[in-house]
Amino acid sequence: MKSKMIFPVISMIFLFVFASMISVVAQEHHYVGVKKCGMCHKKAKDGEQLKIWEGSKHSKAYETLKTAEADKIAMEKYGKKAVETDECLKCHVTGHGADAALFEKSFKIENGVQCESCHGPGKDYKSKKVMKDQAKAIEKGLILYSDEAAIEKLCRTCHNEKSPSFKEFNFKEMWAKIKHNIPEKK
Repeated sequence: MKSKMIFPVISMIFLFVFASMISVVAQEHHYVGVKKCGMCHKKAKDGEQLKIWEGSKHSKAYETLKTAEADKIAMEKYGKKAVETDECLKCHVTGHGADAALFEKSFKIENGVQCESCHGPGKDYKSKKVMKDQAKAIEKGLILYSDEAAIEKLCRTCHNEKSPSFKEFNFKEMWAKIKHNIPEKK
């Protein structure tokens, strides 16, 4: 009698574990890349966030790793080229270390530190319909910050003494260069 009960119990456990795994995978958000974000975030009435990003060093962060200077630093410290070094890539590209299956074809590593580095992978919240409802966008993976202290904390995850090329980081000065609020609607 006990052996007849074991199979259904094991089957139920397996189904529960399998269903839980599917649920976790379904909750992982995918990266779409700056070009997808920029489609809606380029107009003056919306704050020209794409233009601000394009003019920033973040847009060139990956390119920086291709320089002779970056390779010299990486070779001395890590023994390999900068574009092959996790310690460099984690701050110079968006989503470094994430599963490759989470990157849509539209995502380009060459675009460096993109929107999704700060605001989270955007596939599930990128549509205009979702973005019009802030709570829904957040539910779908959009990351927003309550104040500049929270933004500074995020910035300092890369702009800190762990970087071999670190120079003093003046958050207020740097934030003024990349701040990209959505203008108030009148």
